Amino acid sequence: MGAAASDNEPGIDTLSRLPRLGFGGAAIGNLYAAISDAAAGQTVQAALDAGVRYFDTAPHYGFGLSETRLGQILAGRAEVVISSKVGRLLVPTDAGPGERHGFVDAAPFEPAFDYSYDGVMRSWEASRARLGRDRIDILLAHDLGRQTHGDDHPARLREFLDGGYRAMRDLRDSGAVGAIGLGVNEQAICEEALAHGDFDLFLLAGRYTLLEQTALEGFLPLCVRRGVKIIVGGPFNSGILVEGVGSGRPPHYNYHPAPVEIVERVRRLEAVCATHATPLAAAALQFPLAHPQVASVIPGMANPTQVAQIAGWMKVVIPSALWDDLRAEGLLHPDAPTPIAGAAA
Repeated sequence: MGAAASDNEPGIDTLSRLPRLGFGGAAIGNLYAAISDAAAGQTVQAALDAGVRYFDTAPHYGFGLSETRLGQILAGRAEVVISSKVGRLLVPTDAGPGERHGFVDAAPFEPAFDYSYDGVMRSWEASRARLGRDRIDILLAHDLGRQTHGDDHPARLREFLDGGYRAMRDLRDSGAVGAIGLGVNEQAICEEALAHGDFDLFLLAGRYTLLEQTALEGFLPLCVRRGVKIIVGGPFNSGILVEGVGSGRPPHYNYHPAPVEIVERVRRLEAVCATHATPLAAAALQFPLAHPQVASVIPGMANPTQVAQIAGWMKVVIPSALWDDLRAEGLLHPDAPTPIAGAAA
């Protein structure tokens, strides 16, 4: 854990409760497709039945819809760990049904970035109300970084460091939050944040996966030195590590059509997995968990069928020879730890 958090017993307890498999809650906020409250409930219940006890959400996911649904479905479930995010406030809007920011028929709010002290406190209070909980286990600053903010990145980061970060520290110190960090898609902002503050963990989506492991070249060693844990989001890199490249559908990577070099790399990954009769998705799901700093992996789960598939992939016994072959083919970073055959994922 970060230096300033080393004496924070609530944070230590929160991290120790993180299970290896968690639930990414964007889909139940109507990401890309509208689903009913009943369907969302069935999906979350399927995850609970499969043993999942960690659920990640954010105000941005359906503009409060994901948090509200989780709050209703998980009411009274004190044993589960919940993470949510700050950095956007929800402003009422009269926008009608349709897609906004990737969410379909979501709640009637428009997200507005605000990383100030007051903005973070207001966001936390609103999330707590939607979730129906006195305490949020993990609080993450959402979508900081140049990829999201472009030329506004320095100003947004300064706003956070001067205000929102202090608010998150105050919440953790008071016990209202168990652990704090960032929830982002780029590792550069995590490294930049660590140069200015101390964090318990980062939720990093898509940057340490079977497809890309450049995080091993500086970022993950830094996390080892600082005692910062990682939650891996987006382990399937927008689905290309589930569907592969032979399905006939255009493969996507990082939310966009996959470039030629990515398609070719996935084709090679598929070929090695096929040689060992192992689903590509199982290898992708289990691979990040071999790194000692990775506490949990949280794929998105949109329906009970996906929940069952993912739970099954976690149980696949992957032969050590598969990882050896991937390394021999230059498809794994030389320093990448790999799962031990027969060990529980």
